[in-house]
Amino acid sequence: MLAAMPPTPPSTPERDEARKRDRGDACPGALRLHAADDGRLARLRLPAGRLTAHQVETLAAAAETLGDGRISLTSRGNAELRGLAEECGAELAALLAEAGLLPSPTHERVRNIVASPAAGLDGLGGPEVQLWARELDALLCAEPWAAALSGRFLFVLDDGRADVAGLGGDVTLVAVKPGAKREPGAAQEPSTAPDPDAAPEPGAAPEPGAAPDPDAAPEPGAARLYVGGRAWLVAGADAPRAALAAAGAFLDAARTAGTGAWRVRELPEGCAPDVAGALDRAGIAAEPVTPAGSLLVYGPPLAPGPLGPTSLYVLAPLGRLTAAQLRALLPAEEVRLTPWRGAVVVGAGPSGDRLAALDSHGLITHPVSPWAGVSACTGRPGCAKSLADVRADAAPGSTRGLPVHYSGCERRCGHPHGTWVDVVATADGAYLVDGAPTPRTALSDAVTTARTTR
Repeated sequence: MLAAMPPTPPSTPERDEARKRDRGDACPGALRLHAADDGRLARLRLPAGRLTAHQVETLAAAAETLGDGRISLTSRGNAELRGLAEECGAELAALLAEAGLLPSPTHERVRNIVASPAAGLDGLGGPEVQLWARELDALLCAEPWAAALSGRFLFVLDDGRADVAGLGGDVTLVAVKPGAKREPGAAQEPSTAPDPDAAPEPGAAPEPGAAPDPDAAPEPGAARLYVGGRAWLVAGADAPRAALAAAGAFLDAARTAGTGAWRVRELPEGCAPDVAGALDRAGIAAEPVTPAGSLLVYGPPLAPGPLGPTSLYVLAPLGRLTAAQLRALLPAEEVRLTPWRGAVVVGAGPSGDRLAALDSHGLITHPVSPWAGVSACTGRPGCAKSLADVRADAAPGSTRGLPVHYSGCERRCGHPHGTWVDVVATADGAYLVDGAPTPRTALSDAVTTARTTR
């Protein structure tokens, strides 16, 4: 069931965002390596999670020759390499640049673009958001001022099925079907295309003299632009430029506020971005959406299995792939990493044999797998702050229900967005499962109960 409401609060409070930041963003990148207990860490931004076959090979080779042989998938569809030697930065940068994975060294940390990963493949959403992601990436990299965005600033592009709309984007675009209109607050079944807009009655026409409806799509291929609890309708052709203009409005608001905000939700009251003004200055026609229509509609994540006639989706166990598992995704026209720590294989051919082969490589290929929806932070020994080897202790607990995230400390790095079963290690060698003290030996039963009873 899709819901027309703000994203559900997490099961445990997220870490408080600083209202005033007195330092720059230290988020790691492909060129700014982070020092961890298991070596250096590189985080590679992949707009829409997209990798060509050559880039898949390059990433696998980099993991084997420079890192620990594994690729970690992030909750934004990006990739991390761990266990890197301190002096490997130049060699890694050269490998990534040769593969086209570093189009702008000055902007590499701000290319945080999540898009519906099955767009154009299964008939449930149009392909335009994948094209929007590529155009937005090019626009970002071409604007010198865009390099001032935080490495945590997030663009979300939803194809209308509402799978990524609830991921907490700072700037969110949602594709709107031609002529569509949503009844505010109405929930919808994803029986066809789970569009955030319900179709009007066939042949319906406005009453004579009626004012234009600000919640109706003005043109075929339109988009809704969501920023800071408000929304505007723009033409689909203008969607990437509109997203960039909104990011510029945020930077202006952040400078005015003087609090060092990294994200839209960190701006103090009274300092909302002037998105309407930014769109007007960019020459982008936009209609404001009513407050009721500005509530984001969101739905379930993509489930592993076939996607249309020639594509498929698999999940990485605990969000990590070996180099061999990454290569097993080939041959493919392209691979799209997802914010649920999986990979869409585009052009995989008939899915039956390919899914069986990927299952034999240890990948999660079926939605009822007990490991579907289970993720974990790095834990020991890679992270000095972790209180446990959470990957070794992780237990699936059920074949259905809420996602589960295992955290080695209260920072809860990499947790899902929305509601999840919160499993946090404690200093006494035990865990908290949604706040309830739980011995390590009882984790499986406790997680099963938590996944299926809330």
